[in-house]
Amino acid sequence: MAGELKELERQIAKDLLSIGAVFLRPGEPFTWASGIKSPIYCDNRLTLTAPRVRDHIEAGLARVVKELYPECEVLMGTSTAGIAHAAITATLLDLPMGYVRSSAKDHGRTNRIEGRLERGQKAVVIEDLISTGDSCIEVVKALREAGAEVLGIASIFTYGMQTGLDHLREAEVRNHSLSNFDTLVEVAAEQGYIRPEDIERLMAFRANPRDESWIGTIR
Repeated sequence: MAGELKELERQIAKDLLSIGAVFLRPGEPFTWASGIKSPIYCDNRLTLTAPRVRDHIEAGLARVVKELYPECEVLMGTSTAGIAHAAITATLLDLPMGYVRSSAKDHGRTNRIEGRLERGQKAVVIEDLISTGDSCIEVVKALREAGAEVLGIASIFTYGMQTGLDHLREAEVRNHSLSNFDTLVEVAAEQGYIRPEDIERLMAFRANPRDESWIGTIR
């Protein structure tokens, strides 16, 4: 199974690169909302408008849920990027689904969790991107407070940053991503999206995004 999951990681990395959902630009860093200079930009919403890639992702998420979270009784998408993926994956698995708002509504029933969720129900969160892990951890907390047993997260892509790994561990949240930064960089170099000599700089960024020394080494 480990070999099959590794091949899935590579396939999803190829898919994300092919449609520009993940874009590597070590020579001209992007600036995140946090102010961090980044050689990578990720917009997994583009996968929804690429049917072949979307099929690979939903099949992959369904496989992760079925094989790694076999007790799952309901899928819960993160708002807003995880909602569509949760709905499609739930259809493939014939499971109920709902989603968790970033904050409770200020009208009507003031729901934060949309869709029926029973106390004690075993849930898996569907997320598109893991960076620091904070946003999906908030979703997990909301579900736990509502009485759900959260088995873990199934996500499309993770940066694999140590801060994110630490936050997930501290919150006792398990995550499995279809692909990750390390695999994507490896595939990008093989397919000519970046130069082989860019790999070390990209890995330096991933190890510590707030240390911008990798930018000064660009030639």
